[in-house]
Amino acid sequence: MLEMIEYLREFNLASVIVRMLLAALAGFSVGYGRSRKQRNAGMRTYTLVSIGAALTILISMYEYEMLSTHWAWVSNDVDIKFDGTRFAAQVISGIGFLSAGTILSVSHQQISGLTSAIGLFAAGGMGIAAGAGFYECVLAAVLFIVVSMEGMQTLEVSFKRRLRNITVFVEFDSIEDIGTISDVIQQLGAQIFELEIERTEAVDGQYPSAILSLKLAKGQSSHSAMLSSVAELPCVYAVRELIS
Repeated sequence: MLEMIEYLREFNLASVIVRMLLAALAGFSVGYGRSRKQRNAGMRTYTLVSIGAALTILISMYEYEMLSTHWAWVSNDVDIKFDGTRFAAQVISGIGFLSAGTILSVSHQQISGLTSAIGLFAAGGMGIAAGAGFYECVLAAVLFIVVSMEGMQTLEVSFKRRLRNITVFVEFDSIEDIGTISDVIQQLGAQIFELEIERTEAVDGQYPSAILSLKLAKGQSSHSAMLSSVAELPCVYAVRELIS
């Protein structure tokens, strides 16, 4: 087994195929969960990013191999200085540009795509490791990345719902109802430290709305209780918590 691994660390046809396959499987493993959740970067994107990164490293290894053997006379004549690490650096730069395109500003002060962006960056890193023949690193990275992106989501949401800070989006009947909503919130012991009006009047079937940033009282830190109290007001049409 160890002899096989050492053989695959060398630069040969078998190792090239194994590294590309490992990069594809690593990208697919991370992208599968994103596709299932219908994120803006899914299986194909993650798989292609990982394969492309691995391909870049393999090309750099191929050029180094050729410049050391078959192209050695050309290298000596023109004094070529080869630095294979530049390929990996360019991959990181390219992935950064691609990742930035997945980050979108959506409604109600929320940002979407941050997890997809850093996931693509991590997929590029897995591809680089696979192309370099660092097999143990790829396997460990797949495990940690999948657990972080999929397994920790429920834990993160649960943690945020236990915080005293909460951001609420409210749709109501009239702009004058802001006072009524604020009074109910303060009666529950919460503090309003930011209030932003989104719409001042009904437009195209949408009611006036506002975003309120609150700090709940120590003894009343239930997010659901706060949302229920606001939702019970006759003037309120819709209320929900904004979780970034």
